[in-house]
Amino acid sequence: MQNPLTGVRILDLTRLLPGGLATMMLADLGAQVIKIESPQGGDYARWMPPLIDGQGAYFRATNRGKRSVIIDLKKPLGVDVLKRLAADADVLIESFRPGVMARLGLNTETLRALNPRLIVCAISGWGQTGPVAQRSGHDLNYAAAAGLIGEMGAPQPFGGQVADVGGAYSAVGAICAAL
Repeated sequence: MQNPLTGVRILDLTRLLPGGLATMMLADLGAQVIKIESPQGGDYARWMPPLIDGQGAYFRATNRGKRSVIIDLKKPLGVDVLKRLAADADVLIESFRPGVMARLGLNTETLRALNPRLIVCAISGWGQTGPVAQRSGHDLNYAAAAGLIGEMGAPQPFGGQVADVGGAYSAVGAICAAL
């Protein structure tokens, strides 16, 4: 039986849980996922303990079924390589802060000029525009802003990365709908 996303090529420019989980699910559905990592250490999760054979268990779990390539997007040659990959891809998913892709010369308009059918999915904590778009944050910040932390009552350890997982599922749903 053929998986539903067989033949779909995805460029993964994400780090940590939302993007890693989203692209893992897309790979599980049959997509070919190419994870683009920086030569300055790659995905942060790669080095987060506990380590198994020198790699973070968390990284190994969320990046199964993917190919990984190192591309230095801070150099013109790296940007050119990514543009060539994007010209033949179906989806590009990234999790940089808003504006980073544009500063790299890889905004949506530039990418779509190379490949009009390219689906671009940007995962960011506070959206791409608006008064708090540039604010940094992590799952706990988003859960608190949504009121989830207050619902828990007395202070206690927070059990899971609800906002990150929700972001991953939202990205997968949006990408599948766009395909």
